[in-house]
Amino acid sequence: MIKKITIIGINYYPEDSAIGLYTTQKAEHLASNGYDVTVITGFPYYPQWEILKEYKSKPYLLKEYINGVNVFRSKQYVPSRPTFFKRILHLSSFTLGNFLNLFRISKPDLVISIVPFTTSILLGWFLKLRHKSILWAHIQDFEFDAASQTGLGASTPTFFKILFKVEKRLLSRATLISTISNSMMQTLQQKSCAEAYFLPNWIDENKINPRTSKQHQLLASKKTKILYSGNIGEKQDWDVFMAFCRDIDASKNQIIVVGDGAKKDWLTGEINALDHVAYHPPVPYEELSDLLCSADLHILFQKTDVLDAVMPSKILGMMASGTPSLVIGNKDSEVKQIFEISNGGLFFSKYSNALVNAVEKLMERPSSCEEMGKSARAYVLSNFSKAEILNKMTEKVKTLLQHN
Repeated sequence: MIKKITIIGINYYPEDSAIGLYTTQKAEHLASNGYDVTVITGFPYYPQWEILKEYKSKPYLLKEYINGVNVFRSKQYVPSRPTFFKRILHLSSFTLGNFLNLFRISKPDLVISIVPFTTSILLGWFLKLRHKSILWAHIQDFEFDAASQTGLGASTPTFFKILFKVEKRLLSRATLISTISNSMMQTLQQKSCAEAYFLPNWIDENKINPRTSKQHQLLASKKTKILYSGNIGEKQDWDVFMAFCRDIDASKNQIIVVGDGAKKDWLTGEINALDHVAYHPPVPYEELSDLLCSADLHILFQKTDVLDAVMPSKILGMMASGTPSLVIGNKDSEVKQIFEISNGGLFFSKYSNALVNAVEKLMERPSSCEEMGKSARAYVLSNFSKAEILNKMTEKVKTLLQHN
């Protein structure tokens, strides 16, 4: 008998970046291995924080069949300018709407709840109780930790105590819990006694490949091309980014931002007066390799007070491009360890003139850039191979279902 798997998570195809991309590839990989896969999700909205035009007129509850996967959607509230409490409404509308979808699907043998949102575990727990299903919680982002570390936790400590208690209670309902980095695995041990499984995000070496890529039209400048590609959100330090833009030599460097997100309007307003900084909306997924591999340097400036509540998946694409990266992050973060081991770029725990000087010196040494880029790609392909990670995941699914 064919085993049935239900995956619950807010992000799914046609979202083609971040969590939506990984959840889609998980679902389609399991379907290609003979499982009957159903996904319960929201309407596509990320990273632009607006439901896609082609979905706006569709009904509140929608069923689709995409690449061998049954997809059940509920149209969630999406704030154009997400504040913390608007995000709570966003979360609540996804959860309440998709409670209805729980009654529209076949009985699952296994439920995989993707966090964020933590309430996806609540929906999965309901299916577990109703159908005696196995519940697997997969954590892409410790959303409450990330929110509390940004300063909101200090202003509303009682509220966050309640959130953390709810999180711990829900995690205790899962048979298996996985997450995407070693430091997040350590955090998980403090939150739950359930079996833990390391399931990192991955990179497809054929999708991001400098050997087969051509120069992207957005990076045609004769200057040194410095690229940020990804979500323009709250987890990045955009004040530091602006300082970097002002301090770098404008006559030698072109900075390109490609992406979308809650901070886009603010950022585009800030860079408007800088001729050497340009913004472009996200490129199609099929152009991503050309974009990433056309850069001379990738940048990612994280808020340094946020310690591994999330492992940025964009780092894998940056490293796979064969181009060095400049990253600012917490000095105790796993990201720093990755860069130290791989020698794939420059890591700083704070912004200073020394950082700008290091970038300019590196860009004057093409051989060093090439060596760093090769080291970055070699490291990421040996540790985050898509085929190897998904095949191991499928074996874990098989083991779980054999004991059910």
